[in-house]
Amino acid sequence: MPDASPNPPYRLDADSRGVFVISATPFHPDGSLDLASLDRALDFYLHAGVHGITLLGMMGEAHKLTSDEGETIVRRGLARVGGRVPVVVGVSGGSLPAMKSLAHLAMDAGAAGAMVAPPYGLRTDDAIVGYMRAVAHALGPEVPLVFQDYPPTTGVYVSPACLRRVIDEVHTVAMYKGEDVPGLDKISNTRAAERAGGRRVSVVCGNGGLLLPQALARGADGIMTGFSYPEMLVQVYEAHVRGEPDAGEDLYDAYLPLVSYENQPGFGLAVRKEILRRRGAIASAAVRAPGPVLSRADLGEIDRLLARIERRSASTTR
Repeated sequence: MPDASPNPPYRLDADSRGVFVISATPFHPDGSLDLASLDRALDFYLHAGVHGITLLGMMGEAHKLTSDEGETIVRRGLARVGGRVPVVVGVSGGSLPAMKSLAHLAMDAGAAGAMVAPPYGLRTDDAIVGYMRAVAHALGPEVPLVFQDYPPTTGVYVSPACLRRVIDEVHTVAMYKGEDVPGLDKISNTRAAERAGGRRVSVVCGNGGLLLPQALARGADGIMTGFSYPEMLVQVYEAHVRGEPDAGEDLYDAYLPLVSYENQPGFGLAVRKEILRRRGAIASAAVRAPGPVLSRADLGEIDRLLARIERRSASTTR
């Protein structure tokens, strides 16, 4: 297995950019971890040309893992990537000591940073900023943070003013992951504040790939999500960087029905894992309980969506 120590060592910073794919966490049909499939999935993502990988994201079923399982995923994943791209590790959801332990284990193994979302129950700007200050203090100055703004899941609304305070006051926040809906104005406002002298951070979107072309046009530096065709995300991003956004959006349009289908709350992860299984990235599409099970009708819809992508891809390469 490759050495987990990156060379050179990656650390997230304000200039981090590109497609960070959120890795699925593979399970055997009995619900146990499938580490061989984790290796396969990471190889699959790297072959797709991603610029970074995230382990233990919300769509990586981190909340369904024991602490020992989470540590196993981190160690195995970082060893497999072997420093080829930066790796972010999600540490949300636990106590501050637990978050510190996991973040430090990850950084010692070669991670580039830790992702944190404010927990359910925070209702004021002061509470959110205070929480992020406490996280930054607990994890320490050597752990770059991704601040995940995902109210559909966390139930925590981060106002534009609060976001600006987090960026300006919590200096270890290196990246903002914007997943509010609607949220494009937050990207625009963040860039406008930087032009006015505010601190710069990297900005990535998420939401399963929804609105990627628009987010890039607003100033996003990339995307962090687990969409089952990561190579499409890479190609759209690279077209934007080349100054050919229309070409990227034309490609994106071919995948948009699948992006939408895979983005169904509480259901999309099962779709994503089934597609990853079909593409050879993982051996089983099992979602750890409690989780959705695809019906025959669901599988038929996936058949049709994938067939349409194949037909459109074939027609554009003739």
